[in-house]
Amino acid sequence: MAEPSLTDIYNFLPIDAHWATAGQPTVEQFAAIQASGYEVIINLAMPDSPRAVPSEAVLVGAYGIAYIAIPVVWEAPTPADFTAFCTAMTANQAKKRFVHCIANMRVSAFTFLYRVLALGVPVEEAHQALLQIWEPNPVWRQFIDEQLATYLRLNNTTDAAQ
Repeated sequence: MAEPSLTDIYNFLPIDAHWATAGQPTVEQFAAIQASGYEVIINLAMPDSPRAVPSEAVLVGAYGIAYIAIPVVWEAPTPADFTAFCTAMTANQAKKRFVHCIANMRVSAFTFLYRVLALGVPVEEAHQALLQIWEPNPVWRQFIDEQLATYLRLNNTTDAAQ
């Protein structure tokens, strides 16, 4: 049997040489993540999600990979969830990061926002990566729009105050 490959992980999408996103890896696919040099795994799925790996933190730790869980409720993402994601991404920016949820939908939405708001990637470019995974449903479209509007409002307020 062939060794697991990153490209076999559901909805695997490399963002750059040090950052990839995907749906839920299987137990066997964590070996491919380690073999590819990933140093941090950030999981946005709920621990009781279908296909979630029980004791994922322990499994990942056994591979010597740091593990960060930020459980995001599918039907109700919050600004605090996104802030926690941004904090984890920024704190680990010098490390190779693998970010997943169950289907790479939560992750692709947060990745889009992070790339645009924190990294300054043009909306059109970041949106193309998002669309490789899915077209956000109304809940997630509203969340994305609200985060973009909040950022613009804060920046305009800050700019006006200077």
